[in-house]
Amino acid sequence: MAQLLQAAGGTASLGLLSLWIAVVALAALVFQALGAVKIKRFPITAGIAVLALLAIPLGGVLKVSRPIVRKLRPYVTHTESPAIAVAPPAALGAAISTNSCTIFPADNVWNASVRSLPALPDSPQMIQAMGPEAPVHADFGKNAGYQYAVVNRDIPPANVTLTDYAEESDRGPYRIPDSAPLEASGDAHVLVMDEAHCQVYELFGAMHTGAGQWSAAAGAIYDLRTNMLRPNGWTSADAAGLPILPGLVRYDEVKAGRIAHALRFTTPATRNIYVWPARHKASNKPDPALPPMGQRFRLKSSFDMSSFSPEARVILTALQEYGMLLSDNGSRWFLSGSMDSRWPSNIVDQLRAVHGADFEAVDTSSLMVSPDTAQVKR
Repeated sequence: MAQLLQAAGGTASLGLLSLWIAVVALAALVFQALGAVKIKRFPITAGIAVLALLAIPLGGVLKVSRPIVRKLRPYVTHTESPAIAVAPPAALGAAISTNSCTIFPADNVWNASVRSLPALPDSPQMIQAMGPEAPVHADFGKNAGYQYAVVNRDIPPANVTLTDYAEESDRGPYRIPDSAPLEASGDAHVLVMDEAHCQVYELFGAMHTGAGQWSAAAGAIYDLRTNMLRPNGWTSADAAGLPILPGLVRYDEVKAGRIAHALRFTTPATRNIYVWPARHKASNKPDPALPPMGQRFRLKSSFDMSSFSPEARVILTALQEYGMLLSDNGSRWFLSGSMDSRWPSNIVDQLRAVHGADFEAVDTSSLMVSPDTAQVKR
């Protein structure tokens, strides 16, 4: 009930409810004093008064029901996440055609293999702090995960009002359609890929406030044709200052049989530092055993995936080849992906057979050209 009240406006809703009860009580006294005979002489006036009194609770019911409807919608509707082009590994370092848009150049850190890189000396300590026995949770499926929009035509910029982290947010323009899906959870993310301008727009704490109108606690724009990172110290729609959309396990890639980029995951506790390519920390804990934001992890090459389904093997192979980036404080070993009705119903159970002890922290320092670019060495 407390969550519903908060979603509906919290103490403001309680105040309106109290006011409405007082108005109803006053109206009842007026009707009683006038009597039924006099009220019948003015039926239109009485009808308008009754409708006015009913309008407030009906509006409140609609507002309280919105977060519930958003959470129930995936269970009763068919959802298919849009396909997105990927950068071909064979084009390492090559410029992307102006006639196509893929998620970052091929020489971007998200698209770099980490299979042959050394593990960090303190990898065992990090894994121990993160929970070696805890299973991987596929935070995606038919009824879970991120929804995103793909815009392939030029649309007018939306008016986006930035609030809590405005000083660390990009000013725009944000070409976000009114139909862009809004995450039903407390983070209220909005993710949009603009193929017409080859950009990704991501909002955190978003609200759709009207036609062409959005508000958000934080906003970030990523030019997908460059290797630019956010300014040092800036957050984004994610705690680490990294993009969310490029790190999702997407159904279209799994169906095609290959994921050629790093994935995104969360853990409950992180250290009070961040490492390349992250730009922001989200902790005050100095414990050296905790992983820093932006740390890359890889599924060990010794992990046996022969018993897994073809779909799961695509994901596990990506975790061995490209690994996953720690992007936010959240649930333990939660691997982020797209909400899609086409996911196999057993994908979550399959990935639960993978545990924290099956991973290792990777030393990616040899890839870095500069701490202020996501470009990697050839």
